[in-house]
Amino acid sequence: MKRYAMVWILQAVIEANIIAPLVHLQQNDEFDIKEEAALAIANAASCGTHDQIRFLVSQGCIKPLCDLIWCDPSIVKVSLKGLENILKVGEDEKTMGTTDGVNLYKQMIKDARGRWKIKYLRSHYEEIYNECKSELHPDTIEIYEKAVEVLKTYWLEEDDVR
Repeated sequence: MKRYAMVWILQAVIEANIIAPLVHLQQNDEFDIKEEAALAIANAASCGTHDQIRFLVSQGCIKPLCDLIWCDPSIVKVSLKGLENILKVGEDEKTMGTTDGVNLYKQMIKDARGRWKIKYLRSHYEEIYNECKSELHPDTIEIYEKAVEVLKTYWLEEDDVR
């Protein structure tokens, strides 16, 4: 689906007040329901505009996205993309001077243990990646490379990022 169509659909979801119930479902129900709700949140965060991303964050989407890092690889990929988009919006706001030179979303992700989980992903896949990259599933390669990219881009000054 084209990005503009996804943005339009996300706006309809926001206007229908569906985001808060999705966040609630992700935090409070059985695993299958949590997973589906979290996947919807992750997809929304991975394609939204700056305003839509800010709205998602205001509704509490960061922790659910961070919690998805332990799920199925296809969900982890979407979750990492969503977190990366949130971090990009935070960097843009920092650059524009609207947040006193701080990426507020970066701190929120760190507080939700998202940085730690991304670092874990990187270290978990690193040895496998380096030893047998040609034999790995494409999702595994993409997850490892995205984890490294996010850490290098947003936490390089705080971490030993390889």
